[in-house]
Amino acid sequence: MARRAVVTAGTGGIGLETALGLAKAGYAVTVVGRNAERGAWAVERINAGGGEPARFLQADLASLDEVRTLSERIEGELAVLVNNVGAMFEDRTELDGVEGSLVVNHLSPYLLTELLLPALQSGAPSRVVNVTTGAVALAKKVFDEVEPPGGYYGFHWYGRAKLANLAYTLDLATRLAGSGVAVFAADPGGAATDMTDGTMRNPKIVSPGLRLLWPLVRRKFERSTSGPASEAARSSIIAATDESLRTGLLIGAHGQPVTPIKAATDPRVIAAVRRLTERHAPVPDGISN
Repeated sequence: MARRAVVTAGTGGIGLETALGLAKAGYAVTVVGRNAERGAWAVERINAGGGEPARFLQADLASLDEVRTLSERIEGELAVLVNNVGAMFEDRTELDGVEGSLVVNHLSPYLLTELLLPALQSGAPSRVVNVTTGAVALAKKVFDEVEPPGGYYGFHWYGRAKLANLAYTLDLATRLAGSGVAVFAADPGGAATDMTDGTMRNPKIVSPGLRLLWPLVRRKFERSTSGPASEAARSSIIAATDESLRTGLLIGAHGQPVTPIKAATDPRVIAAVRRLTERHAPVPDGISN
């Protein structure tokens, strides 16, 4: 029986390319997305490769209730979970009463991972791959509350949510050491995707200081989001399939391990992220180890 892999936000862009790579590696891939039509198209593309049959599960991962329902639909052993979902908002957006970027980029993948740990442990040796971003370097590193003080700047809030998820990812690797479940972060670098199309051209997403340099900042954004999604998916595919890698690594855009920013391994940041996360995305007792 083929080993199973799940890729969230897998109906297009980096997620679909990741799913194609995993299918080529011999996995039976399930792609998760909001749109059934795009899901059917993604499954058709994956199945055209002639490997194990793919399937689609519909879920809006901006809803933690739908994340919980999704986890119940993924039954049996699981070999690979790639949390590829991500979103950036130009304006402050609330999802179920919580700032949206934190929900989509951290709470959602956190909750899905924790709920699927039994399936991953049953499928061991198995892997969790959480997709991160270089935007973590410009994020505010305070996690006492859902949002830091000050105005809302989408790019920085996106980076902060991804930093929370990166800190969780590296901490989870330590927590699961010896369990048979390896945990990785993967930085795709950048690519032209639905998320970057348009949003990265609006100066309101960055802080006032960076707006003063907007022509330079915009050119940097445009260069960093102009590559093909197939290249950007490489780090996730390597993290999911390279058996020589040890758990707890961040795989960079060039497919090699890189050093995460210091904040992601700071015990104080990790503890604050854990408290904030458990407050807003509780996991039933007995599910998480």
